[in-house]
Amino acid sequence: MKVILQRVKSAHVRIADKIVGAIDQGFLLLVGIEATDTQKEIDYLVHKIVNLRVFTDKAGKMNLPISAVDGQILSISQFTLYADTKKGNRPSYTNAARPEISEPIYDAFNLALQRAGLKVATGKFGADMAVSLVNDGPVTIIFDTDNK
Repeated sequence: MKVILQRVKSAHVRIADKIVGAIDQGFLLLVGIEATDTQKEIDYLVHKIVNLRVFTDKAGKMNLPISAVDGQILSISQFTLYADTKKGNRPSYTNAARPEISEPIYDAFNLALQRAGLKVATGKFGADMAVSLVNDGPVTIIFDTDNK
């Protein structure tokens, strides 16, 4: 799995001019899944995300996890994280899991974040979405379970 995490002051996702998911302070997650991903990758990422200390403490240092600031998650599925651009100008997405594999993994990932005590909003799997955010920092962290 690959996750691009951005610390945000707020974020929302629209589908056909309707907001379907919105958060205040927290993380926007762009989530890519490959066919070999399992619960092991979900558990690893949830642990890292829940415990990631990138929110500012009273001393002005990035030292607090998302729970300390009552942060929320906006999770967006994004198969394009597995784009292969080595040949030509049109990316190949053969490394991304097919929807019938990736959607249940994506749902399990979001459920695991909720079970860890976080409020999780989402877009709609496979939909054409417009994602808006107010980046905070900016702070952007890339997780790749193939490189842990």
